Amino acid sequence: MILDDRVIDLVTEGIDVCLRLGTLTDTAAVARKIASGGRSVVATPAYLARAGMPKVPADLARHHAVVYSQLGDTWTFRQNDMEVSVAVRGRLRVSAAEGTRAAVLADMGLAIASDWMFAPELASGAVLRVLQDWKLPAIDLWARL
Repeated sequence: MILDDRVIDLVTEGIDVCLRLGTLTDTAAVARKIASGGRSVVATPAYLARAGMPKVPADLARHHAVVYSQLGDTWTFRQNDMEVSVAVRGRLRVSAAEGTRAAVLADMGLAIASDWMFAPELASGAVLRVLQDWKLPAIDLWARL
């Protein structure tokens, strides 16, 4: 088993099946959609106490973002028929989902994360959802052969 957020060559690496989140870029690959899940902007209560609670997406420009390199630093939200994109600034850019999780839990800033990634912390209140009135695009989970 290999845990890696990078897109790698399955044949070269000798991998039979891989799981990928997001949009598949290789349309020739054999893949099956397994699930689709919600995403949220999350932060710890300690970070929010220090930096303030964003009320609208534009407020994120004044916050520290933990930027997951595969998502980029422009976050797009929807509310009813309105779509808003915000360029966020991050003092930390990570290339692995585990890095996003660790940085958020260390009170380093806000991040976009799959709801399942912080499920225990969201349930306990150790991490809070931000901008709950705004929706992020769902993310798909694929099995690639």
